[in-house]
Amino acid sequence: MTLQQLRYLLTVVECGTISEAAKRLYITQPMLSNAIKDLEQELNLKLLVRGRMGVALTPVGLEFSGYARQVVQQMELLEDHFISHRPPKTRFAVSTQHYTFTTNAFVDLVKQFGKERYEFVLNETRTHQIIADVKNRVSDVGILYLCRNNEAVITQVLSVAQLTFYPLFNNR
Repeated sequence: MTLQQLRYLLTVVECGTISEAAKRLYITQPMLSNAIKDLEQELNLKLLVRGRMGVALTPVGLEFSGYARQVVQQMELLEDHFISHRPPKTRFAVSTQHYTFTTNAFVDLVKQFGKERYEFVLNETRTHQIIADVKNRVSDVGILYLCRNNEAVITQVLSVAQLTFYPLFNNR
């Protein structure tokens, strides 16, 4: 397993299709597809489900990608600190669904604290990925919407993941 394969996998997941990821990485689609297949064979795991509409992570792929993201981010921190000789920035990542209020609050946070000493990351994703990001320490904070319809399920999932929910506001 190489760092390059991990970067390839994360780009495929981010883009949603192998063809789009290949364009972003400036490599051929077969080369990217083979690199992912080699990674899956080496691990003896199926990380992605491929289909006409693109790719999706398998459950084990979701878990693996969380760890892969941590490895890649740690490597980037090492490179930034020891190769560029710049002091490392403190990283603050938030995973959320696409809500205007979270985006606006995040922009205000970046403006208030600046980008000189901090690296800010906003991941807009789905509920299960938000929980996985916080559990796997990809994100420091996850913002979820709880309502009567999903409260029991999300509370159970958070409990299993040993995460705590703090309400920002109550709309009831």
